[in-house]
Amino acid sequence: MTSTQNSPFLYWRKNSLLGKLIGLLSHWRSSSYLLGYADIIATILICLVIVAAPFTNNTLVGLILLAGGSFWALLTIAEVKSDQITAIHLWLFAYWLVSVVATAFSPLKAAALAGLIKFTLFILFFALASRTLRHPKLLSWVTTVYLLVSLIVSAYGIRQEFIGVKPLATWTDPTSPLANDTRVYSYLGNPNLLASYLIPAVAFSLAAFIIWKTLSQKILAGFAFFINIACVYFTDSRGGWIALVATAVVFLLCLKFWWNEYLSPFWRKWIIPIAIVFFLGILTLAVIFVEPLQIRVVSIFQWRGDSSNNFRINVWIAVLEMLKDHPLIGIGPGNEVFNQIYPLYMQTKYTALSAYCIFLEIALETGIIGIFSFLAMIVATIIRGIKLIKYLKIQKNLQAMWIIASLASIAGLATQGLVDTVWYRPQINTLWWLCVAIIAAIPFSSLSQSTQKN
Repeated sequence: MTSTQNSPFLYWRKNSLLGKLIGLLSHWRSSSYLLGYADIIATILICLVIVAAPFTNNTLVGLILLAGGSFWALLTIAEVKSDQITAIHLWLFAYWLVSVVATAFSPLKAAALAGLIKFTLFILFFALASRTLRHPKLLSWVTTVYLLVSLIVSAYGIRQEFIGVKPLATWTDPTSPLANDTRVYSYLGNPNLLASYLIPAVAFSLAAFIIWKTLSQKILAGFAFFINIACVYFTDSRGGWIALVATAVVFLLCLKFWWNEYLSPFWRKWIIPIAIVFFLGILTLAVIFVEPLQIRVVSIFQWRGDSSNNFRINVWIAVLEMLKDHPLIGIGPGNEVFNQIYPLYMQTKYTALSAYCIFLEIALETGIIGIFSFLAMIVATIIRGIKLIKYLKIQKNLQAMWIIASLASIAGLATQGLVDTVWYRPQINTLWWLCVAIIAAIPFSSLSQSTQKN
């Protein structure tokens, strides 16, 4: 469940110079007026990141992340008792340490250091959220803020679909029949980025519909669910569409497990196959009768026949060549390092700002050791999420829906990440670590006291 007292990490924490800083000001915390409202302040900082991310520049988001990280450091130094440590924390700490080593051995140390600082800010955001969102009410506040912000973002995106909007870059093959088709991007400036941003919103709006009690709350959650799906469709993002399917599959499997004993033997056996056949039937009819959708779906399977596919393939080949030359520890974190080294390997006319695959990108930045640590962190997150759902099911605690939404969102973002790297943008990276933090935050103990509460 959580780490034991025999954990090497806890041993290091008790005996190392850095570890001894934890709790150094614990005597001050009990008398501090500020830290009496620590959880509320932390929640406000988390919400500020969520509100600012889609509307402001990355610098402002970075400043808020820095404020949140500084507040987490203050709480850690002043904490009275040991905070909850999970396998997720340990593997993430290992991944961060690998990033530090990759920075030290990077051929471009200054650029790698800038990338490490950015990455550290996101990790601190995770640390703050994972110690704050264990409280059901605070978790509900954060998810509500995100859903309200997503409604604004989606509404503006749908407005762009109806009034038309000029592309800010060449997002569609100019030789395609859809060359002049509108691809909405709302406030985020990129349709793929917008689709990725809304994937968790779809999952969390469905979870909110199940958890929230009143009719007005359920109407809001249902409205958010459909408007976010509509906006994802209008982005014409193939990666976003596939991510939406992955999100739906994971959510459906978890819901089937949650309500399994309420189903008849027939539905226990056949509900998943029937749902899949129904979905495939609807998709097939849509592809047949909606020409723009047909063209975009068919282009997925054209391999090098589609210019976007061909571009990504050439970038992936170049990245693999880079990885061969830096296999163990990578080139160092951050897009600045990539941008300076990639031109040495790129094929003619195929310039790129990233690897267009987050797993290739992580492997390139931190080597085999780094990608192993990152994948281990994902596995630890999935295992803990499944254990929490099982535990909460016994307790009949609907907080499990937030866990299900988080797992489904992680699956969706990782799926889109196979063919894109919008995951590295603050708008998406903060949501990813928020989902991981929710799973790491909710404890196994004391949950029965909050059964059926928001």
